[in-house]
Amino acid sequence: MKTVFVDVDTQLDFLYPAGALYVPGAETIVPAIERLNRYAAAHGIAVISTMDAHAENDAEFADWPPHCIAGTWGQHKATATLLEKRITVPNRECEWSVEGVEQVIVEKQSVEVFTARNLPRILQALQADRYVVYGVVTEICVRSAVRGLLATGKPVVVVADAIKELRAEEATKTLEEIRSTGGTVSSVSETCGAAF
Repeated sequence: MKTVFVDVDTQLDFLYPAGALYVPGAETIVPAIERLNRYAAAHGIAVISTMDAHAENDAEFADWPPHCIAGTWGQHKATATLLEKRITVPNRECEWSVEGVEQVIVEKQSVEVFTARNLPRILQALQADRYVVYGVVTEICVRSAVRGLLATGKPVVVVADAIKELRAEEATKTLEEIRSTGGTVSSVSETCGAAF
């Protein structure tokens, strides 16, 4: 069974207190994200990393404070989450190849990751039989990614100790929704094995 890991929005603006849209406590999951991404690289598992790349006047800022503006400090992924062999795929028509790549960084301008125009082709190129999802924010972008991936008909696993929420009650409802729609919930140690 071919697995693809999906690392959702692990960017400085979300992960750390200095970030423009800090998710309280998110810095505590960075070691888990690093472990998952390093495990994937060591085992030949591709990692798709979603990444907000907003313009200064993006429509999303009507609902959320400005964050992850392209080129700013906060838009960058945490260094610990980056793999050596990576490409960044912008949200526009462009040429790219996943051959020999450990991490595909997919830029987006919406909480709905499937609005990223290249994502369907990336998924097709990687040909996963199942997806393992983690990152931030549980009840927003993680939920959106899981919904879209489940719609492909493939199994989806969410790593519960490698996600972080803004609202605990909404996160609980999100995990219940994931289970009720065919997804499963796991842990970092179950995903990577206790020895890794």
